[in-house]
Amino acid sequence: MTLAGKRILLGVSGGISAYKAVELLRLLTKAGAVVDVAMTPNATRFVGVETFRALSGRPVLVDLFDEASGRGTGRVMPHLEPAEAAQLAIVAPATANVLAKLAHGIADNALLTALLSVTAPVLVAPAMDSDMWRHPATQANVELLKSRGVHVVGPVSGELARRNVGPGRLADPEEIFRAAETILAQRELAKLLAGRRVLVTAGGTREPLDPVRYIGNRSSGKMGYAIARAAAAAGADVVLITAPTWLVPPGGCEVVKVETALEMHREVISRAAECDAVVMAAAVSDFRAEQVQGEKVKKGDKDRWTVTLVPNPDIAGEVGAQKRPGQILVAFAAETERLLENAAAKLKAKNADLVVANDVSREGIGFDADDNQVTLLYKDGREEPLPKMSKEQVAQELVRRIAGLLEEGKGAGR
Repeated sequence: MTLAGKRILLGVSGGISAYKAVELLRLLTKAGAVVDVAMTPNATRFVGVETFRALSGRPVLVDLFDEASGRGTGRVMPHLEPAEAAQLAIVAPATANVLAKLAHGIADNALLTALLSVTAPVLVAPAMDSDMWRHPATQANVELLKSRGVHVVGPVSGELARRNVGPGRLADPEEIFRAAETILAQRELAKLLAGRRVLVTAGGTREPLDPVRYIGNRSSGKMGYAIARAAAAAGADVVLITAPTWLVPPGGCEVVKVETALEMHREVISRAAECDAVVMAAAVSDFRAEQVQGEKVKKGDKDRWTVTLVPNPDIAGEVGAQKRPGQILVAFAAETERLLENAAAKLKAKNADLVVANDVSREGIGFDADDNQVTLLYKDGREEPLPKMSKEQVAQELVRRIAGLLEEGKGAGR
């Protein structure tokens, strides 16, 4: 969905992993992108021009002065049209030589000349021997490119061309493809939630039994963090209230760390009224121990340890009950049975505007997975199933729906 109709400039430089650019081109064109390929002369020693021409269905740029390898239209500067039309430029593989020249504005071949004319985002996927990757000059060039806003994916560690193992291997084409999707999606999201304040919860709460043990759940926090990241990319003022997780907090967000359901309840309720949208993506424990032991319970102290559980506050229900006109509440229903039935009941019980329902018992889309497949249930009775996609993509789609609901409801800005 993100890449359909998008113009992409794919640059291929001269490394042994140039053959993987063929698979990346296939993924891009399959997603509906219009891809112009530009190759360095050295790249043609690894993969022929005709391969890229056949798969892209378009001329391949290799030589600025060779009309046959350019646009085929007789233009004097065949690099300008694909460079200026590009909505994203990708260089995969990006050799140490190309990274160095790109960092310092050297344009001694058609690809590098085209890249100097690109005003769209640039994504580079480095690939080289590990010694070259570790060299201070290469690291300095990569940092310089990053400081200018160039996106970098990889390299990864693995077996390299000379049978050594280390960092320098080209990232998987699927990973590069997903990075391209994310970059374009974030550009589309820009300003969609400008002036809005969004509260997102994430992670799984922990309810202590004693100073060492706790009751928890399997939530990784990936979905909530992805939503916070997407909302921030859409221009929202985001507060992320997160239970413990190993994830790195997304940039551009106010991060509030909590551990228990009671702590999350306190932080959410104290902030919800000032937010335009509240997204309850956290897995909040329904119960907590009635009595928490002050010291660690030793295995030999007793034959049986009986713990009495008492209910935790219903945070989403309380937010829904206090919700003002125009404010949006999004709840999550992570179910293992009767998915839509249980999600519909939750939608009504919480007074939510939207419930995101997913079957966490299904392999590949449950807890800790990178992908998800959800059905969106709306307050007006609509059901919208989404195809399986990454959690980052689900988050981006959800942000679009939240923006639409806020616009329909004329929700108050901050």
